[in-house]
Amino acid sequence: MKLYNSLTKKVEEFVPNVEGKVGMYTCGPTVYHFAHIGNLRSYLCEDVLEKLLRYCGYDVKRVMNITDVGHLSSDADTGEDKMLKGAKREHKTVMEIAKFYTDAFFADCAKLNIKTPDVVEPATNCIDEFIHMIAVLLEKGYAYKAGENIYFDTSKLDSYYVFGNQNEDELMVGVRDDVTEDENKRNKNDFVLWFTKSKFEDQALKWDSPWGVGYPGWHIECSCISMKHLGEYMDIHCGGVDNMFPHHTNEIAQSESYLGHKWCNYWFHVHHLNDETGKMSKSKGEFLTVSLLEEKGYDPIVYRLFALQSHYRKPLVFSYEALDQAATTYKKLKNRIASIHEDGAVDDAAVKEWHDRFAETVGNDVNTAMGITLVYDVIKSDLNGATKRAVINDFDYVLGLKLLEAPAGGDSADNAEDPELAAHVEEMIAKRAAAKKEKNFALADEIRAKLLEEGIELKDTREGVVWSRL
Repeated sequence: MKLYNSLTKKVEEFVPNVEGKVGMYTCGPTVYHFAHIGNLRSYLCEDVLEKLLRYCGYDVKRVMNITDVGHLSSDADTGEDKMLKGAKREHKTVMEIAKFYTDAFFADCAKLNIKTPDVVEPATNCIDEFIHMIAVLLEKGYAYKAGENIYFDTSKLDSYYVFGNQNEDELMVGVRDDVTEDENKRNKNDFVLWFTKSKFEDQALKWDSPWGVGYPGWHIECSCISMKHLGEYMDIHCGGVDNMFPHHTNEIAQSESYLGHKWCNYWFHVHHLNDETGKMSKSKGEFLTVSLLEEKGYDPIVYRLFALQSHYRKPLVFSYEALDQAATTYKKLKNRIASIHEDGAVDDAAVKEWHDRFAETVGNDVNTAMGITLVYDVIKSDLNGATKRAVINDFDYVLGLKLLEAPAGGDSADNAEDPELAAHVEEMIAKRAAAKKEKNFALADEIRAKLLEEGIELKDTREGVVWSRL
């Protein structure tokens, strides 16, 4: 299996620290609001990576944090605490907000067929671990106290910008020109490990510490939670490309300073989902959530297909037109699979051959688009029906598209029992679509009426044309 490593900027052969086992960490959500579908693209691609690793025979342990404290509205330690912001917005406590939006996040993941990680740990569970790591960093000279807060000292590192996405010359001790947000910092890229009351008097969550009552900075939680559950050596760390700097850069800085050795070998970053005006966010335009897509008539799995048709390292542009195309593709694919008669016995050797082919193809840097192409190759192959369905089911463990479930909206298993009828109806639907495209509405109505005479009813939906027997 091969993976692009953001740290080396190369596609590398994946070699875990312990043969056959993978420790995998996912940066989880800050649970102050619903996740939009841009956020969820990352979790969807990470879900495919985890399932692909298992498909290839690895024993995977995947850990995810839940940020319920310490994440400010700017990733660089400025602005308001996001959790407090959510609590004020809804006139609830921070913990009520955290519980509600954690549940909402995993409900959205379930709709997208995203597996819940093996370990899910809220940051507020690990205050003792944060305090211990900060104490060690202070003892080793990698952190300092200023203005009652504790900061990580980036000047102590040989290399801070490990992802190469910043200019190394920018790290200058004593330069104060752009450090208007926090004059306690010695260097502009130093970051907070522990806030005290000197930052926010009204902070809802705070704990005793050796440095005063306060709460942890955002970056410390992922280091501590991953080490708590995966140990000192991690195989794969995942997140959105926007996490590379400063969040993942800071994680590496504090983790390797604390441990005294390399921490994580592979970094997996998913690129943005953009709308036509730029990067998708909660603060602009229509707030695109899974629930909103459902309200507009889309099956959430259609969004999963839309995402998997692209590569995780490419920005993806969202539009309803593109989602409509994915919906039509999904409906047609499900109908084709439903029309495969389960005839003959499953050829286990053929299933194994296709399994290996899928593992090699998709295992080349999580190439999900080619994985979907292989589904079509199986459908067109000369395998018997039972073997085709077995192979597609095998692929779908990774793709997660529910390909063998009965098509929704009236395309029931009854249609799968009569492949000739299904093929006939799909052909007529295609002719009707062509007629409508040419604005020959009379012919389109004639085709619909003819099918009605044959006992077939057509319904035009946002996901395309759905048919059922009367």
